[in-house]
Amino acid sequence: MKKKFPLELPDRKPALLLDAVKHEIRKYLKRERRKPLPDGVDFWDFDCKVGVAAEDAAVKHPGDLEKAIGEVQAAGGSEVYVEILAKPGQRVKKAAEEAPEAG
Repeated sequence: MKKKFPLELPDRKPALLLDAVKHEIRKYLKRERRKPLPDGVDFWDFDCKVGVAAEDAAVKHPGDLEKAIGEVQAAGGSEVYVEILAKPGQRVKKAAEEAPEAG
C-alpha cells in the first residue's frame, strides 16, 4: 500500500481523521497477515515508510507507524504519506547463552 492520507479536512475534526488513518492501517496489516504463507516462510514482515511526502519518508517498524503518523500531524502536516509493503519473513533463532560456571 502506497497512499497519502489527509490530516486536515474542513468538515472533520483532526483527531477523528487521525483515528480513521490509524484504523485503515491496522485493517490493512491485519488483512495482509491473514494471507496464506508461502512454503518455508514463518511470518509476513513489512517494509514501512512514513513521512510528509514520498521523497522524505523515513523507514519505520510496523509497531511505530501510528506514533510516526501522530508526529507528522503534531508537526503541522496537512497530509501524511504511508508506504507498507509485505514480504516473507524467516525467524532467526538466537544463540543459546552459555550459563556461567559455578566456581
